[in-house]
Amino acid sequence: MPSLSDNVRGALLMMGAMCAFTFNDAFMKALADELPLFQAILFRGVCAVICLAVMCKLLGQLRFDLTARDWKLVLLRTAGEVGGTYFFLTALFHMPIANVSAILQALPLAVSLAAAIFLGEALGWRRLTAICVGFVGVLLIIQPGGADFSFFSLYALGAVACVTLRDVVVRRMSRDVPSVLVALIAAVGVTTMGAVGSVFVEWAPFSPTSALQLAGATGFLIFGYIASVSAMRFGEIGFVAPFRYTSLLVALVLGVLIFGEWPSSLAMIGATIVVATGLFTLYRETKLRVGQRVVPDRIR
Repeated sequence: MPSLSDNVRGALLMMGAMCAFTFNDAFMKALADELPLFQAILFRGVCAVICLAVMCKLLGQLRFDLTARDWKLVLLRTAGEVGGTYFFLTALFHMPIANVSAILQALPLAVSLAAAIFLGEALGWRRLTAICVGFVGVLLIIQPGGADFSFFSLYALGAVACVTLRDVVVRRMSRDVPSVLVALIAAVGVTTMGAVGSVFVEWAPFSPTSALQLAGATGFLIFGYIASVSAMRFGEIGFVAPFRYTSLLVALVLGVLIFGEWPSSLAMIGATIVVATGLFTLYRETKLRVGQRVVPDRIR
């Protein structure tokens, strides 16, 4: 049986990560009626930090002999994780899960654009056009000035910016940096944010239901952390990023089955445009890689 290529392995990990993160989102959204945001982040984070620390120790990845350059990148990635968590969960607590997920489908486009700007990856006019069209789709989802516009859509866009930073930074890390250690440090950063924020809110008591929901969110979050870090390090960023679209399908199903939510027709059209343009960028990048193996100088 042939072994999987790095790109295929990265794509599978990304799909698994997106499913895990979306289930985590559903659990966290269900907690919105019972627990304040920062309290939920704090307790979920404490559980995640403990589990990841144990996992790091068992796997022999709890090491701190990283280079100064890698430490800077790990901390920068953690800052992106913290910002993305705050913006995303704030939007999620106030918007339908499918709408928030639809806005986040712009991530592959944003990551491809950022990779071209900051990592020097090739970006032809076709893919650049697709990215511009994709962002028009985002506007259809958000509908600024329309009757269905929510101010919290801007928080979802803030999450896109932060997670783009997070994913681009990962590509700069050396392969010697343990993935679970990166996830652990990110979890510590997010938990610290929750601890600071929870000082300024009135805490709510836990019920058996909220405790189980928090446990479920924690389990999926841990898997999502590890899988997402590994995905961006195994495969090429342009190939792996579009597989984030898995989360939209899962979010649509969970939104209907659990929360009774469904995006408006205009938002669905926008999401379709974003997904279509993202898939087009995947096609173009795949074609570019094939061409590079034949006539690399001309492609560049």
